[in-house]
Amino acid sequence: MKFLEKSLVALDVEANTPEEAIRTAGMLLVEDHLVEETYIEAMVNSFKKNGPYFVLAPNIALPHARPDDGVNEACVSFIRLKKGIPFGHSMNDPVKLVFGLGASSSDEHLSILQRLIRLLESKCNVEKLLTSQSYEEIRNLIGGDLS
Repeated sequence: MKFLEKSLVALDVEANTPEEAIRTAGMLLVEDHLVEETYIEAMVNSFKKNGPYFVLAPNIALPHARPDDGVNEACVSFIRLKKGIPFGHSMNDPVKLVFGLGASSSDEHLSILQRLIRLLESKCNVEKLLTSQSYEEIRNLIGGDLS
């Protein structure tokens, strides 16, 4: 599983729409050959069809699609948007932290979500993700959770 490795993290990304943010998070996965480009469009289409169901908490979105949409390996990317953008969620907008998820099975999906929940259940960790100046700061934050 590839979980927030340096090549999968981008800070202060410029995006003006949810679709741009989803595509940027997805491209990090494509560039590491963890998902196919079809997976990015599947994530965008899922958002267009189902709305912001993956905006799970204030500032936090976890876009994903089905494993058969082009996942090669379990993975999570992370982008922090330079400015928060509305995804259309009445309680949790604007979104500033976007985690692109790819899982090739239900078990992997649950495993990835468990790791993310451990990271994001702490308001302190979320605040650090919002303010970190470098990947190294994020690496230190998740270091104990990269089992």
